[in-house]
Amino acid sequence: MIFEGLSDKLQGALSKLKSKGKLTEKDIKDAMREVKLALLEADVNFKVVKDFIKKVQERCVGQEVMESLTPAQHIIKIVNEELTSLMGDVSSKVVISPKPPTIIMMVGLQGAGKTTTSGKLGGYFKKQGKRPLLVACDVYRPAAIKQLQVVGEKLDIPVFNMGDKESPINIAKAGLSHALKNNNDLVIIDTAGRLHVDEALMDELKSIKSEVKPHEILLVVDSMTGQDAVNVAESFNETLGVDGVVLTKLDGDTRGGAALSIRAVTQKPIKFIGMGEKLDDLEQFHPDRMASRILGMGDILSLIEKAQENMDMDKARELEQKIKKQELDFEDFLEQMEQIQNMGPLDKILGMMPGMGNIKDQLGDVDLNGKEMKRTKAIVQSMTVEERRNPTILNASRKKRIARGSGSSVQDVNRLIKQFNEMKKMMKMFTGSQKSMKKRGGFAGLPFFK
Repeated sequence: MIFEGLSDKLQGALSKLKSKGKLTEKDIKDAMREVKLALLEADVNFKVVKDFIKKVQERCVGQEVMESLTPAQHIIKIVNEELTSLMGDVSSKVVISPKPPTIIMMVGLQGAGKTTTSGKLGGYFKKQGKRPLLVACDVYRPAAIKQLQVVGEKLDIPVFNMGDKESPINIAKAGLSHALKNNNDLVIIDTAGRLHVDEALMDELKSIKSEVKPHEILLVVDSMTGQDAVNVAESFNETLGVDGVVLTKLDGDTRGGAALSIRAVTQKPIKFIGMGEKLDDLEQFHPDRMASRILGMGDILSLIEKAQENMDMDKARELEQKIKKQELDFEDFLEQMEQIQNMGPLDKILGMMPGMGNIKDQLGDVDLNGKEMKRTKAIVQSMTVEERRNPTILNASRKKRIARGSGSSVQDVNRLIKQFNEMKKMMKMFTGSQKSMKKRGGFAGLPFFK
């Protein structure tokens, strides 16, 4: 789960308050000390942490919280609101020019994932009906042009290049002319990076900016580098001026220092986040949703969006009826695993469900990717139709036959049956929580929103 270390520590610090009735000022200060340590360990900028704790503490010690019937819930709500504010309050979108083409200039250091992100961004806007053109202006890094061409080919997006002998400034200008002639309404310029910020790089980027006058300059930084990413963002912004930040490799970032510091230090919004290696693993950044996920409140809106993009909604409705009637069978199990697999890793999906971020521990070693998925399919496909539809008849001799037919062991078959039963329990629990939420007025009924 993203920011897992930070999330666990923050939730741990705040959960201690829930066990108390009335809170004293000392209780709040003790909790804030733990929150402060959690943020510093997550590599959040020291000044940012200091200001954050000061704001939260000032609001928490106010009369409204101290006299509340549920002060712990109010404090969680305040932390949630201040985390959201820290990361930018509202989502910030790319400015689309009323007069095409919109020009986006991608900048950043080597290794941050700039070239792949340029392609992902093209794919993101292509889904929205745009006609993007990728322009290869990195003439220094070996195979950079080829990499952009490969990405463009996979996404069916044209790539403009003039080889590695022409100057990046001339390539950018020629790419813009090519877009105008070929009716491309979005131009994404992949510029060169360096291993560190240097004068020659900045001069070249400033020249490209001067010549093509981009509508947006997006800085790509590796979130896993923490404070280094913040320092890079500060340098690029001071020298070049950037309009927004793209944080890559966020799915592997357990700390969250860059995401929580960049906005406060640079005053520039995070516009997109990279959530994996697939070419569609680029998402618009929503500060409020990220704050909720960090505090274990889930992210239902993102979950719904992912489901709508990747799942067959007619089949989902059929499955919902089966769950309600307790009629889930192995055929449904396999189909559901495949659909969930399309949405991304299981722990990422569970992290979007309120209060269910840690339920992955209950699923044992279930793995929806790679070998485990193939083994699961083989086991289910080795069952008879009757066995799939009525798993209760799976006795010892049937399990042996299924194990032989799927090239697995009886232990593997037993493990799958256990996972199936755990999934049924989880589904039942989730549908139950939906009913109780409806009775209590939906999300407004949750304690955090009272």
